[in-house]
Amino acid sequence: MLETAQLFLSAIDNYPISAKIKLKLNSGDRALFVLHDQLNLDTFPKQLLAQKPLIIFVESLKYATVIPHHKQKLVYILSAQRHFAIACHQQGFPILNLFTQGFHADAIDDLLAEYPNLDITYMQPSEWDTRSQFEDLANKYGQRVQKVANSFFIADPEKYKSKIKKGYRLETFYRELRKQTGYLMEGDKPIGGSWNYDKENRKSLPKKIIIPEIPEIAIDEITQEVIDLVKNYLPDAFGNLEKFSYAVTRPQALDLAKLFMQSRLANFGAYEDAIKTGEPFLFHAVLSVYLNNGLLMPQEICEMAIAAYEDENNLVPLNSVEGFVRQILGWREYIHIYYEAQMPAAREQNYFGFTNNLPELYWNANTDLACMKDAVTNVLNYGYSHHIQRLMVLSNFSNLTNTDPRQLNRWFWLAYIDACEWVELPNVLGMSTFADGGILASKPYVSGGNYINKMSDCCAKCKYDVKEKVGDQACPFNYLYWHFVDQHRDSFAENGRVSLMVNTYNQKTDEDKQAIRDSAIKFIASL
Repeated sequence: MLETAQLFLSAIDNYPISAKIKLKLNSGDRALFVLHDQLNLDTFPKQLLAQKPLIIFVESLKYATVIPHHKQKLVYILSAQRHFAIACHQQGFPILNLFTQGFHADAIDDLLAEYPNLDITYMQPSEWDTRSQFEDLANKYGQRVQKVANSFFIADPEKYKSKIKKGYRLETFYRELRKQTGYLMEGDKPIGGSWNYDKENRKSLPKKIIIPEIPEIAIDEITQEVIDLVKNYLPDAFGNLEKFSYAVTRPQALDLAKLFMQSRLANFGAYEDAIKTGEPFLFHAVLSVYLNNGLLMPQEICEMAIAAYEDENNLVPLNSVEGFVRQILGWREYIHIYYEAQMPAAREQNYFGFTNNLPELYWNANTDLACMKDAVTNVLNYGYSHHIQRLMVLSNFSNLTNTDPRQLNRWFWLAYIDACEWVELPNVLGMSTFADGGILASKPYVSGGNYINKMSDCCAKCKYDVKEKVGDQACPFNYLYWHFVDQHRDSFAENGRVSLMVNTYNQKTDEDKQAIRDSAIKFIASL
């Protein structure tokens, strides 16, 4: 057994100097490497854990800086990992916490080279680059480096990867998973008689509805140390760090999940597509960040929601619980399989051939467009905005301004606290920008200002007039939308879901068409 290890590299004064330690080894000792998004020992082989192996954690400066990740994201990743390391130590595991100026695999490489008796087991990383780096490590060290399958998802990618092609949609996959898990099923039939209650989940927010607050999480010494570290060593990272209020331990995350089930799940479904300025969370769960690093598991969250629906005292309607379960069991699992099937070529998809740079307003929220200002401000302050702002505001605007979707994809990856590449890339390049040409989504997600006006209070607070169609005072989404339809009429015309828009555009007068083009070109140039 490994007899000596360092629990924690904590002193900021020593950062970023890695601790100098000596491990006492017997031949064949096998340690377990745990990545920052695998913080749940229940997913690792019980036979290995029974031996109480050394558990190795790595703090990677290269991973933190290869793109300028949001400050809150950096704090979350490192604080959650450090808290988890301490929890493992309290369970009797020896812990080694390493720092490297390289990637995670670089630190493990150095360790294996220094200790030839040491063997390592690691779990398959979810993100492509980290996975490739560990595959190189396994090739270099042979049997000394062994991999176990990733156990943080419900669906087996190998069973579904070959199905990811045009025509295989979420709904088909979702029904298969419902039958497999038995979630919200009565025999082989869905509870309530319908598989999907999405049509009931598109209501705008009533003016007087009470929105429950998400309680702030107290910052302990460990998190404060990480906050100071990020401020001192990574001051140029994206976003604000005035207030950090995310859970960093499993008990904290479980408390937030239970509170969501009690106070917000009932209204989640009806108002999941609503937007209210100054309210970044509304009735959304805000649990994805914890699902994406293992503090919460997808099965338990689905089952908590179903239990809330079955609780006669909770009064959670079926449309809300089904919509919530569909987000996790359906969409989250579906895009994970899409990522496994489409990488690495998926990174370069650009179906429309857009070349414009990402507008500067995504970095500073400096815009007169109220909906964009609110969405970007939420991202700057929290590393978060809910899904309809991601899809129908931020991604919609990117499409309508002919922004290179790969630049938008990079921004989402660095800007959102819940953004791992496996989850954000399919959402951005597959779903919201149609950059894959229709493999994941059946249509481009674009709209004019009327949709935003219907689902939000933004237009009433905006400099631009949503009722105006062209000109300097008009809502830019209006003329940008019709300009997009005209530019990409072939894609629209061959798509049954949106071909009507081409016919509508064709019926406009030549004067109206010219005004649309002039307004769109002028606005895009101003960005």
